Parts: sequence; C-alpha cells; structure tokens
Amino acid sequence: QVQLVESGGGLVQAGGSLRLTCTASGSIFRLIGMGWHRQAPGKQRELVAAITSSGNTNYADSVKGRFTISRDNAKNTVYLQMNSLKPEDTAVYYCAAVHQRWNGGETEYWGQGTQVTVSS
Repeated sequence: QVQLVESGGGLVQAGGSLRLTCTASGSIFRLIGMGWHRQAPGKQRELVAAITSSGNTNYADSVKGRFTISRDNAKNTVYLQMNSLKPEDTAVYYCAAVHQRWNGGETEYWGQGTQVTVSS
C-alpha cells in the first residue's frame, strides 16, 4: 500500500502564490506518474498537471504559464508551485500517483485533498 499526504493549501488573494506538496510513503517500489487534480464545487475533477518519473510534464490549458509541477524522486515527493492565482483556481486539490509493483502491476493512489481558496 502507498499513502499520499498533501500539504500547502490555504487562503490567498488573487495574484498570490501557493506551493502544494505531496509525499508518498509505504511499500514503494516505483512511482511512475505523479500529478495534481482539482475539483471545484459542482464541477468534475480535472487534471491540473502531471509529471513522469523522467520529468516530462503535462498541464491543463487553464494553468499553463502560471503553475509548475516538479518532483523529487529520492523523496517520493511532487510539488505544485501555483503563481498568479485566480478565484477560478479555488478547489480541492488532490495528489495522485501511479505505483508500479515489482511484478509490473500498477495501482493508482489518491491523497485526501487540500483546499485552495483564492479570494478576489
């Protein structure tokens, strides 16, 4: 089993910045992809940013140029630096990770989420 713990959410004014951190722990063999999703009230969960173990990244169009995802493989940690925040970025942000077991099997894990609120 792999556990994901997020931190760094909070309340910030529009134009401000926050940095989210997600650390994986447990019986880790290899973490393939890691990423951040978000869900605003009344909306579906959406991908914000993702990063592979080799550092390839993917971003939602709405956050390109404002958010940066990075990871520290030695620490099993993924970060999301969020700059120029807008009220529409308000959501619960969830960390996700794809874990590959020694036999090649893969399982996706999710964190419990951290609230980000951007005031106008």
